[in-house]
Amino acid sequence: MSGHSKWATTKHKKAAIDAKRGKLFAKLIKNIEVAAKQGGGDPSGNPTLFDAIQKAKKSSVPNDNIDRAVKRGSGAEAGAADYQTIMYEVYGPQGVALLVECLTDNRNRAAMEVRTAVTRNGGTLADPGSVSRLFTRKGVVVVPKTQETREVSEDDVLEATLDAGAEEVNDLDEVFQVQSEATDVVEVRTALQAAGIDYDSADVEFVASMEIPVADSDSAGKVFRLVDALEDLDDVQNVFTNVDVPDEVLAQLEDA
Repeated sequence: MSGHSKWATTKHKKAAIDAKRGKLFAKLIKNIEVAAKQGGGDPSGNPTLFDAIQKAKKSSVPNDNIDRAVKRGSGAEAGAADYQTIMYEVYGPQGVALLVECLTDNRNRAAMEVRTAVTRNGGTLADPGSVSRLFTRKGVVVVPKTQETREVSEDDVLEATLDAGAEEVNDLDEVFQVQSEATDVVEVRTALQAAGIDYDSADVEFVASMEIPVADSDSAGKVFRLVDALEDLDDVQNVFTNVDVPDEVLAQLEDA
């Protein structure tokens, strides 16, 4: 899978930059509200809420905003929206597949905005099931190599998580990415904590089972523009893609 690690690294760095700009705040708050609504407002008894709060804190979302989101979601405070999850399946330039995960309180608005972003950026909406079959739900935990007290090695991460269900550990420059079955993500995260290893995020994501290579900078740029246009939409929480871009092409785009 040439370029896979580089692409995952690029996505991780992009997320960090977006977080610094405050762009992710609203999406992180929305995750907290939904988690609190579904599993209650006590993080110790609601692993999904625990992880949503951790991720928000890592992205410097103020504690007051987090607390209010928990209260709204759990019903302790008025003003919670009725969010629904909707998945859109998209084909982008060069036949690249994208899964677009929306969390919205207005299905019609979400559908219109996604359709507009896709059409304007060289994509087409796909039939239900045609894209989703190319992806598998996986648990993904991101672990920074540089921790407060020490440097963490790949062996450290493997040793801590293997018995908890970790399937593979990918080295993405500044972080390790631990993949597991979706149902094992909390166990993997808990095992890391028990071993004294901090983590940046623990999520269930859609991971491509087969990647589409895009080997020229023009086509890769078109795919990235489509991804960016979708991620900029308020109702879009995540965009997953099976694009595989070689290192040299990514370097050209970064220099452009």
